[in-house]
Amino acid sequence: MPRVQASTGQARAAQNLPSQTGQPPVSARGLRSRAALVRAARAVLERDGFLETRIVDICAEAGIATGSFYTYFKTKEDAFAAVMAEVHEETLHPRLKAIAGSDDPRAAIDAANRAYLRGYRKNARLMTLIEQVALIDERFLQLRLKRARMFAQRNAAAIARLQARGLADPTLDPFATAHAMNAMVSRMASLVFVYGLDMSFDALAEMLLQLWTNALQIPSDSLPGTGARQR
Repeated sequence: MPRVQASTGQARAAQNLPSQTGQPPVSARGLRSRAALVRAARAVLERDGFLETRIVDICAEAGIATGSFYTYFKTKEDAFAAVMAEVHEETLHPRLKAIAGSDDPRAAIDAANRAYLRGYRKNARLMTLIEQVALIDERFLQLRLKRARMFAQRNAAAIARLQARGLADPTLDPFATAHAMNAMVSRMASLVFVYGLDMSFDALAEMLLQLWTNALQIPSDSLPGTGARQR
């Protein structure tokens, strides 16, 4: 049987997560079993939270014998890392080079924000859990910090390119600004999708777009318009 390989995105995401287990499954059956355990782990984690999640509950949810869990993972932390690898892919911004190369940076920023907000809304419970677990597990703290650096580096590069084109305030430090803007977007997503702040998705996205462009001082008169926004 030919070897089944993980997608490029999954492999890249796995490099940014705490170590899971040895070699990934190579058979179709093994891949299905592992995927079932990851789906089950996600369901149990969202339902019970990290501290109350038990391996036996994950296996029961997956319909897989408890002993089989250890074929793919050593601990529930490893299963959580696998779940977060998927979440990482779902919440990662689109390639932000488009912001700098677009004739309409506002539309590109809006599209990136909306993609992130959709991913956050889908994974709100797990996004909360990673913040909690990072406070008690050094591995997940490092994951959280690495993820923040990755987002900031990508946004900082886009901001620097906008500055080079005369489309953003040249006095801003790109990396620090990226961290600040990312924190704002993430915190607002948490307030709306986790804590229930009364704001519609579109109102949130439009406010964040205005704050982003105001902070960068993107000159509206030099652009062809805000472009079509994703709904």
